[in-house]
Amino acid sequence: MMHTLLETVRHYAEAHANTDGVAVTPFSGVAVVRQTSPSALQYAISKPLVALVLQGAKRVTMGSDTFDFGAGESLLITADVPTVSQITRANVSSPYLSLVFDLDPAVIESLVVEMGATPFLAGNPVRVDPTEAEVADAALRLLRLLDRPASVPILEKQLIRELHFWLLSGRHGGAIRNLGVPESHVQRVSRAVALIRDNLAKPLRVEQLAAAAGMSQSSFHEHFRAVTSLSPLQFQKQLRLIEARRLMLSEGQIISNAAYAVGYESVPQFTREYGRMFGLPPARDMKAAKTRLQTAA
Repeated sequence: MMHTLLETVRHYAEAHANTDGVAVTPFSGVAVVRQTSPSALQYAISKPLVALVLQGAKRVTMGSDTFDFGAGESLLITADVPTVSQITRANVSSPYLSLVFDLDPAVIESLVVEMGATPFLAGNPVRVDPTEAEVADAALRLLRLLDRPASVPILEKQLIRELHFWLLSGRHGGAIRNLGVPESHVQRVSRAVALIRDNLAKPLRVEQLAAAAGMSQSSFHEHFRAVTSLSPLQFQKQLRLIEARRLMLSEGQIISNAAYAVGYESVPQFTREYGRMFGLPPARDMKAAKTRLQTAA
């Protein structure tokens, strides 16, 4: 099973991966990641997802928790949380390969209603476990639709739904259920996170975010930190810095333009906060990134 899924993912990635090593599929929220060498540290505020690692190995850190995992294991992220990740094992003959699915709260909500009462599981929003056979099987059958494009609009939704069902039925289920419970703390905080993401360069008052979440300000602060591990201000700051780094790395924007684009009014302040988060000021970080690219080439 896993070998067949690996070969299917390998063939698709070799044909469709872009320069960043990502192969987008015609399925909503589904992508393949392929890397032929260990990567630099990657900073992100991840959305809820599950990543099935099929070859190679990766390390993900959230706060003080570090997870090392590889082929046959799945990474689960059940909230919008800041992560630092790095592909630790990959080469040209045996690249890192993973299949990534965004978790869809609407699908989860529908399934939770139909599946009835099941225990919830609080705790760490990032976890790693062996990939379950039913999940791998549903993923393989979904990817096989790629060879029959006419089947995609007819069968895609039911296979995505089946994939979510097996995830909810398995060891990850208790952690995932919170995403599909109307007006749960996770869902309420997610509304505030969406507001921050959609208004990245704009100043947002805590009252606005609390109102979006339908909470008092004190309750909002408590639950926002419980879900994301950050205060709302820290979350917005990290998201801005991560986006600015992407603008400089991927789009070649100069430091000041990237800073202003994400809402900073002071380049020196941006430079200080960037250095605290990424370990190097922007100019040195970009130089180091270019050196890594040249070395890899």
